[in-house]
Amino acid sequence: MSTPFQYCKKCVMPSTKPDLFFDEDGVCDACRSAELKNTIDWEARKKEFETDIVARYKGANKGNYDCIIPVSGGKDSHYQVYMAKKVYGLNPLLVSFESTTANTLGRKNRENIKTAFGCDLMVFEKNTHVYQKMCLRGFTEVGDNEWPNHLGIFTIPVRLAVALRIPLIIWGENSQLEYGGPKAARMKNALDRRWLEEFGGLLGLRIEDMVGYEGITEEDLVSYKYPSAEVLAEANVRGIFLGYYFKWDARPQVELVKKFGFSVKEDGPVEGTYTNYENLDEDLESVHDYLKFVKFGFGRATDHACLDVRNGRITRDEAVRLVEQYDGIYPWSGVKKFLAFSGMSQEAFDKVVDSFTDKSLFQTDEKGALLRSKEHSLVKKYREYGQGLGK
Repeated sequence: MSTPFQYCKKCVMPSTKPDLFFDEDGVCDACRSAELKNTIDWEARKKEFETDIVARYKGANKGNYDCIIPVSGGKDSHYQVYMAKKVYGLNPLLVSFESTTANTLGRKNRENIKTAFGCDLMVFEKNTHVYQKMCLRGFTEVGDNEWPNHLGIFTIPVRLAVALRIPLIIWGENSQLEYGGPKAARMKNALDRRWLEEFGGLLGLRIEDMVGYEGITEEDLVSYKYPSAEVLAEANVRGIFLGYYFKWDARPQVELVKKFGFSVKEDGPVEGTYTNYENLDEDLESVHDYLKFVKFGFGRATDHACLDVRNGRITRDEAVRLVEQYDGIYPWSGVKKFLAFSGMSQEAFDKVVDSFTDKSLFQTDEKGALLRSKEHSLVKKYREYGQGLGK
């Protein structure tokens, strides 16, 4: 059966990915961005960081922190703090928005990022009653159980920057450059309200929509509201992507920060992919990634395989094998923990997931019911990757 969509001819990303564009040669813009990254004068970008950021902000905020670095304790935030504090001597305040269901490894890494680099850390612990309600609405209405987390990690650091008069926020990678997206967004060096609303994973749901839901009040939602343009301008707060100034590549960065105590998952890969260094702090991330798989036909393993292809570590055929092995496996561990968190039944959970599943991508029976393997995974309708393996 011929595939009604296309796969990139260089990597294995399908055209079902939102905001992904293909050129006349059948190559996705994320691969073209990877090629572009190899043409950027990174030495010039480094000097731009030193003159425009370090020289401007280091020690200039007398009696206060130079910057805020949003952190989870993961590989990216370890690298951000390493660059800011260890390499350039900035004095950052680390700010962490509490994960949905914190685990032991996540807490260990978050503690390590504070002690390894000698920084102050502020952890925002949310109102769990309100947060759980928002998680469930995000899950049932837009198919994202981590919806309030995606909002909080972007709003809390900005709100604190305004409240504490800290003029600079150093974010990590620009996901549009690393994973594909509109050209203007790929070349952007700043994170602002417009970027958050377009690419921050809100899926059309806004925080204002939560008022009145299950008794949630306006006052309950203060921490999830992004400051107005007027407030930001008055406070003179600026947010930048570190990945604009330094070439971003997760695997060598992981090896670097492991030397400073960052811990990977030693007992095997993270659920839903073949790597062991990402999404270590959150037990429910595999549910979020599975929802992406049912909506668009690809999951986290595809993301990682494409990055490894673009960085020259594996071939496209090897990427196909990894995607076939790891993508779309029903995340039993994450689902069981989500059921405990939400109070939902397995049947109710699957019903919600099925409601967001694109049936044009998965096999169904004669009545239109989705087919599942003996491991309870959905069965893809198309396995034709366009070239090489998978035909």
